[in-house]
Amino acid sequence: MNRLVLQAQLVERGATRYTPAGLSACDLSLKHESEVSEAGHPRKVSMEIRAVGIGDIAKRLLALDIGTQGKFAGFLTNQRNGRGIVFHVTEFDA
Repeated sequence: MNRLVLQAQLVERGATRYTPAGLSACDLSLKHESEVSEAGHPRKVSMEIRAVGIGDIAKRLLALDIGTQGKFAGFLTNQRNGRGIVFHVTEFDA
């Protein structure tokens, strides 16, 4: 199963673009910070991930203000150029 749910903050958002199929797309950068337990010890986690919303979710993501916190859900895949991964957001809850 390929499913990611991430509590994150919107730190960057690109302008609307369109896929070859004509769907609207919105490129994002999301930042996550938390404390987790690993091997019985607390660990601070801080990371940024590139993300994209396509179709109806893109319209919702474009309406968000920079700094908005929320729960983003979707899946991971390779970037088109094959360098790294991108988080495809399919659900969002503020």
